[in-house]
Amino acid sequence: MLSRFSGKVVLMRRYIEIKNPLEEEVRKRLEVRNDFKSLRIKKLLNLPDLTKKPNSPVQFLVDAILSLPRFKDFDIVDFPRIVTLEENFDLLNTPKDHPSRRETDTFYVDENHVLRTQMTDMWSFYLKDREVLKRVESEGEVKALSYGIVYRKDEIDRNHYPAFHQIDGLYVCKRLKKVITEDDLKEVQIELAKSIFGNEIEYKFLVDTFPFTDPSVEMDIKFNNEWLEVNGAGLVHPQVLRNFGLDPATYNGWAFGFGDRLAMIKMGINDIRVLWSEDPRITKQFRDIDSKYTPVSKYPPVVRDISFIVGKDMKLNNYYEIVRDIAGNLIEEVKMTDTYEDAKKFGADKVSYTFRIVYRSPERTLTNKEVNAIHDAIQQKTISLLGAVVR
Repeated sequence: MLSRFSGKVVLMRRYIEIKNPLEEEVRKRLEVRNDFKSLRIKKLLNLPDLTKKPNSPVQFLVDAILSLPRFKDFDIVDFPRIVTLEENFDLLNTPKDHPSRRETDTFYVDENHVLRTQMTDMWSFYLKDREVLKRVESEGEVKALSYGIVYRKDEIDRNHYPAFHQIDGLYVCKRLKKVITEDDLKEVQIELAKSIFGNEIEYKFLVDTFPFTDPSVEMDIKFNNEWLEVNGAGLVHPQVLRNFGLDPATYNGWAFGFGDRLAMIKMGINDIRVLWSEDPRITKQFRDIDSKYTPVSKYPPVVRDISFIVGKDMKLNNYYEIVRDIAGNLIEEVKMTDTYEDAKKFGADKVSYTFRIVYRSPERTLTNKEVNAIHDAIQQKTISLLGAVVR
């Protein structure tokens, strides 16, 4: 893997752009493919990175974090959207049987490359860079932030989208310089939460689990009388340090990650699709981190059900991706309402599903004619791609 520093230091902050010439080869091979998986991936890669889009709620969140005095001398790291299995999983201590490795959870470009699933992948580039390793040895510490778009297969509702955004922080130092504790980790998260929501925000910490940190915690904040998870964090796992040639007896570190949800909570955005809107009635509402979103209109939902018989080996996330392919941002929610097995009627290896699909745009009213056409197309793809029998 080749890497390079992109140049200047501004206010003690290094901007590091890490490139991989092999990524261009992978993209070229992807470009000539026309199967439904590659078309889906190309569509995702064409989405803008909202952390870099002016006046985006996500960019306002990133700017607020970057402006904190604590992070004034943190390196800013940019790295490819297409990464290897080693960079996305292996180096970060993800077990071979971990659910995140499944094709139902991750977008595989080919057998060796995936769309990055987390900005934590930054470690796989940053901690392998020769200049960074020289600095941690000579200066006793390195620190970095990385923000951008990531991709995961998921359910369809107001809080989930196959592309979303994260900002991750990493601090690694020699134990002779500082022995990092959970209290240090919590201090960073508390400072971040207060910078966004104010000093009076209520918060609590719960135990969590990540392959690359141990111990791991999640932070919840109390917002509108409801406890909401806003981030995950932890102390860098000793095995991860070893993976990068750093002896955990000599080095330790902490890490955190925040996502789109923090911006949505702060600005009162109740549907993740709003973040992607180009409607000026929506975009003009966002001026700074303290902006509050008001729905431009309460458009009515259009509800359709679909029932079909399919093999028991069908993965639900694969079906959700088919729905997204056809309907794009016009789907508010897809909810499974019934499953039914009847070996005599369907066969021992078959199951019947019923899904309720809620069509609604955050920008305009959908007509029945428009929805019917989309729903018919979803039915046809369900038949052709899954071998299903629509009931």
